[in-house]
Amino acid sequence: MHSLSLPTWVIHVSSVLEWAVAMALVWQYAQQTGRPAWRWLAWAMVPALGSAFAACTWHFFENAPSLEGLVTLQASLTVVGNCTLCLAAWQIHRRARIPDQS
Repeated sequence: MHSLSLPTWVIHVSSVLEWAVAMALVWQYAQQTGRPAWRWLAWAMVPALGSAFAACTWHFFENAPSLEGLVTLQASLTVVGNCTLCLAAWQIHRRARIPDQS
């Protein structure tokens, strides 16, 4: 028996793809608007993407006990990702208030 059903896999994979597309769109927005602070947001999204890959990898291998380290990695990347996203949002906010530094 597989650890995840097909509909659950579809949700997992589509979420990872959506996140990657969002990262690309944020990067493109930064380039088109000339606001480099938004690039930090795209970079800040990387740990969360790594977290998603760790979770999907663990599930792909049927939640093997030998790969339980992926669970710790996934949780750690989630914490790091939340912090980097917070910092990136603060940087965007800060630069939006200061002329010529957007």
